[in-house]
Amino acid sequence: MKKITVIIFLSICCLLAFQVKYRDFQPGQVWEDDLGLHINAHGGGFLIQEDTYYWFGEHKVEGAEGNKAQVGVGVYSSKDLFNWKNEGIALEVHDDPNSLLIKGCVIERPKVIYNEKTKKFVMWFHHELKDRGYEAAMTGLAVSDNVTGPYSYIKSVNPHAGIWPTNYPDSLKSLPVDLDKFERPSPEWKEAVVNGVFLRRDFEKGQMARDMTLFVDDDGKAYHFHSSENNQTLHVAELTEDYMDFTGNYTRVLPGQQNEAPAIFKKDGKYYMFSSGLTGWNPNPGKSAVADHPLGPWTPLGNMVRGTEDEMKTTFWSQSTAVIPVIGKKDAFIYVGDRWVPENPIDGRYIWLPIEFENKRPVLRWRDSWDLSFFDN
Repeated sequence: MKKITVIIFLSICCLLAFQVKYRDFQPGQVWEDDLGLHINAHGGGFLIQEDTYYWFGEHKVEGAEGNKAQVGVGVYSSKDLFNWKNEGIALEVHDDPNSLLIKGCVIERPKVIYNEKTKKFVMWFHHELKDRGYEAAMTGLAVSDNVTGPYSYIKSVNPHAGIWPTNYPDSLKSLPVDLDKFERPSPEWKEAVVNGVFLRRDFEKGQMARDMTLFVDDDGKAYHFHSSENNQTLHVAELTEDYMDFTGNYTRVLPGQQNEAPAIFKKDGKYYMFSSGLTGWNPNPGKSAVADHPLGPWTPLGNMVRGTEDEMKTTFWSQSTAVIPVIGKKDAFIYVGDRWVPENPIDGRYIWLPIEFENKRPVLRWRDSWDLSFFDN
């Protein structure tokens, strides 16, 4: 009997030790979940429910096909942000050829928000159709009664068909869509982009919605930020009360400035955004901006990185995907970025760094390792 007791005691000790395997963040290193597997949740979004963090992300596989959705959207949970439990697949792709969510399509940057009125968990994501590259540029919707799923796929759309942005001047609405007139990237072409040539092109069918994120404000209103107009301009769109559609109230943000990978957070009544430029899977200098309202106007603040020339050129070899507020700590925010490995996507690493403020501007500095005591200073 004593032998059995000792075995049980040792088993419990081993289990507890594994549950607190990590006590700090080590950006860029392999990060194992409770099963001993590298966390597989790329382009991630984060939801806080009571005392628990949930991490949703693209489930990758090995090899060249790994950036297509072969499995779906994974989800993990954590109490401390260091140690993550694999909760399985929140949204599965199908073998049904009649479904847009068929295996082999592209699902990127899944984000989940909770609707207090409907008690539903609402997921939006960038959705590209199977075997069509990135031409569809749609945003997809799925919902669940449970935070970890399963999520039911509802639809994918190009938003705002036949609706102009509220900040788009009447004087530009009747201009021609003369894309073939300009040599790219000539000054004339850039001016046409700023003036909304792609917006006008897509006015009837609906706008492009690629890299995206969601943000819920203190008043419960939710906003869908997405890269639109051939990735040249961000659109910020208000969602309906149930978070499952667009109200039609949307704005163009930083027109012609080529922002991807938006990540939003709020501090002291101001809204801050991190984003990246357009260099495919390769990293580039990070961007930051500030606004007094999610719909803008947004003012660029420049590169948020403080470090070596290479670090500033590459945002520590990462691309932004989210900002996490830390439970129980005032004004404590974590930058979350992906270090993409397109030739073997499953090996993509995560760059988590504390956000500092200098002269009312968010900044990032590299740290080989750090923990939440950083925010106690």
